[in-house]
Amino acid sequence: MAKELNAIVIGSGIAGLASACRLKHLGFKVRVFEAAPSYGGKLAETRLGVFRFDKGPSLFTLPEEVDDLFLFCAKNPRDYYTYKQLPIITKYFFSDGSLVNAYANLEQFKQELQIQLGESKEVLDRFFQYIEKVYNFVSPIFLQHPIKKFYKYLPLSLLKSIRMSLQIGAFQTLAKSNAAWFRNPKTQMLFNRFATYNGSNPYKAPATLNVIPHLEHRLGAYFVEGGMRAAADAIYQLAIDLGVEFQFNAKVDEILLEGKIAKGVRIGKELFMANQVFCNMDVNLAYPHLLKQVAPPQIYLKQEKSSSALVFYWAMDRSFDLLDVHNLVFSANYKEEFECLSEAKVYHDPSIYIYISSKVEEKDAPLNKENWFVMINAPNDTGQNWEEIKREAKANILQRLNNLLHCNVSDYILEETYLGPKEIALHTNSYAGALYGNSSNNRFAAFLRHPHQNGGLKNLSFVGGSTHPGGGIPLCLLSAKIAVNEMDLE
Repeated sequence: MAKELNAIVIGSGIAGLASACRLKHLGFKVRVFEAAPSYGGKLAETRLGVFRFDKGPSLFTLPEEVDDLFLFCAKNPRDYYTYKQLPIITKYFFSDGSLVNAYANLEQFKQELQIQLGESKEVLDRFFQYIEKVYNFVSPIFLQHPIKKFYKYLPLSLLKSIRMSLQIGAFQTLAKSNAAWFRNPKTQMLFNRFATYNGSNPYKAPATLNVIPHLEHRLGAYFVEGGMRAAADAIYQLAIDLGVEFQFNAKVDEILLEGKIAKGVRIGKELFMANQVFCNMDVNLAYPHLLKQVAPPQIYLKQEKSSSALVFYWAMDRSFDLLDVHNLVFSANYKEEFECLSEAKVYHDPSIYIYISSKVEEKDAPLNKENWFVMINAPNDTGQNWEEIKREAKANILQRLNNLLHCNVSDYILEETYLGPKEIALHTNSYAGALYGNSSNNRFAAFLRHPHQNGGLKNLSFVGGSTHPGGGIPLCLLSAKIAVNEMDLE
């Protein structure tokens, strides 16, 4: 008689949900334990009366990775969710009053950079060809396969690989690389900001992060119909349809080990046994809380943590034609902003990201009103006085937006709620509120994310944004895919 396969997944963030679906499709009986009252992790939502807000990620890239999960489970993804491309990915506002529209059409975007910022077509063509080359080299090695086996996927010629590692900017900062490409500091700033997509500093992080604008401008950036929460809803529904069992408000206290083999979990005094345990908890918290008897792998856990954020959710009593779905109001001194962040402080003149889903999702706000997700970069929590920082940051944000929109913005705020590093840590089990686990602020960061398996432990896999290949929806989905493919089967 075949041995019954049981799997337990700790946490129901995107990587946890995807792991559960893949395991169930492979024949495991799967049970997910989630400490929170609902699923989705950072892909949560909040409401202020009739206004709906996505609490976390807001830009949707690499939809093929989401589709791949459904197709792997023999389901049609379009039966679960839909998405569309927006004509403008982001509106960029600069301190001198200038504006750049990042059009979804790449040729139109290049023309905008030529007209508004004076960049040459030849340089722009070469730049986008270059970052495509970087992505095509990096993706199969670092994104699609386990990092502990990356050497297997290097090109046959090691000399060619070394030469390519120099070409992709592994030993140059993103800011220095972009300064070499573009003559206008505004263009440099625009492409430097992509380091923040994984909570990193463009003046420290390697130029390899130029793969991110390739994802956005070559492969496409999209809007999930129903808002980003709809992506979590879709994968949760897939799990339900497959027969995955969920238990919410169920905080796991311990991963049970028999010697070096994971055998299940403990919740209070109750034991739940399994052949496989998947942990979708930040690895920086998993070891001290769930694996107290295991020596933590310090080489991964001692890396610099990513930045966090301050987010204000504002129910607005009017609409603003100047703004689009995604907007970024740049600081007058971008480098100084990151120098301040590196000192664990919030800059007095921060860059401000504004996401307004109701621009295209009408039910997210009443007619002629808007739901504003207003975010600035913040350091992770090291004991700062966040209440004081919150007050100062809100005042600085409002002053900047008043100047941009030529009105007193606070007059139109009907209701407000807030999320900062301490709340992010509490609600999402993110160490110190760091949004992406470790930062990418050194050239070896790609190699120093926690692998999906701890070599000393059997039948235990780690997934999610704190593991390889990193944070964000596509990478979390890839972490689940790699972990399931690589799991121990004894």
